[in-house]
Amino acid sequence: MNILDYITIILFSIGVLITGVSFSKTGKDMKSFFSGGGNVPWGMSGLSLFMGFFSAGTFVVWGSIAYSYGMVSIVIQLTMAIAGYAVGTWIAPRWHRTHSLTAAEYITNRLGVKTQKTYTYIFLAVSIFTMGSFLYPVAKIVEVTTGIPLTTAILVLGAFSMVYVALGGLRGVVVTDVLQFVILFAAVVIAVPLAFDKIGGVGAFFEKAPDRFFGLFEGEYTPGFVIAFAVYNMFFLGGNWAYVQRYTSVKTERDSRKTGWLFGVLYTISPILWMLIPMIYRIYNPSLPGLENEGAYLLMCKEAMPDGLLGLMLGGMIFATASSLNATLNISAGVVTNDIFKRMRPNTSEKTLMNVARISTWGFGITAIIIALLIRSMGGIVNVVISVAALTGVPIYLPVIWSLFSKRQTARTILSVTFISLTINLIFKFVTPHLGLALDRAWEMIVGTAVPVILLAGIEMVLKAKEFIAPEYIAYISGRNARMRQEDAGDTEESRQTNRFTQKVLGIGLGLSGVLITVLGFIAKENIVVPVAVGLVVTLIGIYLLILSLRRPL
Repeated sequence: MNILDYITIILFSIGVLITGVSFSKTGKDMKSFFSGGGNVPWGMSGLSLFMGFFSAGTFVVWGSIAYSYGMVSIVIQLTMAIAGYAVGTWIAPRWHRTHSLTAAEYITNRLGVKTQKTYTYIFLAVSIFTMGSFLYPVAKIVEVTTGIPLTTAILVLGAFSMVYVALGGLRGVVVTDVLQFVILFAAVVIAVPLAFDKIGGVGAFFEKAPDRFFGLFEGEYTPGFVIAFAVYNMFFLGGNWAYVQRYTSVKTERDSRKTGWLFGVLYTISPILWMLIPMIYRIYNPSLPGLENEGAYLLMCKEAMPDGLLGLMLGGMIFATASSLNATLNISAGVVTNDIFKRMRPNTSEKTLMNVARISTWGFGITAIIIALLIRSMGGIVNVVISVAALTGVPIYLPVIWSLFSKRQTARTILSVTFISLTINLIFKFVTPHLGLALDRAWEMIVGTAVPVILLAGIEMVLKAKEFIAPEYIAYISGRNARMRQEDAGDTEESRQTNRFTQKVLGIGLGLSGVLITVLGFIAKENIVVPVAVGLVVTLIGIYLLILSLRRPL
């Protein structure tokens, strides 16, 4: 990297920070800070959901698998598209129908305070590891590209994320997610043809690829793993408390469906585009050892991208990957503030609650930094991400999702399934290997997915045979109907102004980013057509949004 790349990164960083901070005045109460006022446009919410989900490991985790196994990485990620369509069709509308600020609030209303507290502590404990696994890839990207030590990168990036999440709330997170999506997509569109040029074109890519590089399954990533991972993704996407915000923060049930469907569409297209770069690097340099394959994505970009545009790619990847951390920071702070502190002190003022929210954000951010520093000692990012998913994903999220559809499940049955499933998974992970029975990655995922599904289905059939209706369900429906009558129907003038302001900020951000890409394209000594064309398109999108924000309200 040269001075132009660093200038690009600095400009991009300042732009993202200003974008997040510009929403500090809109996050002035609990609803605006944690649900964007309940009127976030579905397109923005869907893009934010996509960025928050995919960026946790696309470049480092799945890029590592793409370098090692090729097409397998694309197949695994296509399961996420299936999950998006399923969530949009069935699960997202159910969440919106709860009229709850957070998933924890729904659990309280449906299953009781004790159950909510239990799931809150479980969620926060798991979030400590997931936030660390979100921060580590960002720092790894910086280390590979700039040579800045991993520890320093973790500390700086963690602090940066905490600042604009604490100030901007959900609106700040969503808008920066959309900005990052456009910039990153533009950067990848530029990078792919330049990477192909480095190996002699598309034909050379297929000719020089290793054996079975285009096979659908390989190594520990078997058909059983892929099927189980698809089921896991559906429940994780549909039940993770950070993603539930994206379904409840839009205006209508129909918008919540569109949010999930947009995620599915984007994940139908993106895996091929994203994974080409590390796959190409396998042809360019087939000798990366051990955990060094975690840097394959950036190493190819360093070889292919012109001066300045490499900085754009790095900036986009940094903040796109950080959006998962930002979303989890926001919801974790929301859980502590709305579902723990507020219940302990119900008469607390909004100002005090907002201070607690921001202090909680800083606290979780510091914890994420500590976990990220320990990732290597846990066996690397791939091992951590997949193991945490297999152990905790379905046992934690499926039982609560099931309660959205079932009038028979009680607090006792839901909690029992979670604890039994977690216990079984932990035994297979940490006890049975010492007794000579160690599950491989495929069976670890299959067991983690199948056990809670079987338990819940069995309980449901027994309760149905007894014609049992849970008392908690009857009380929940009565309370939900009362909350619906109390809610203000339609848009308020304040929410319309916030949405117009959101469009204006996005328009300015994208317009300036497009100009930057165009200028960098002209500066490049070769292959200027693609970056200049992409830059002009991004500029036009920004101008269109800016004009739209001035002409009519949403």
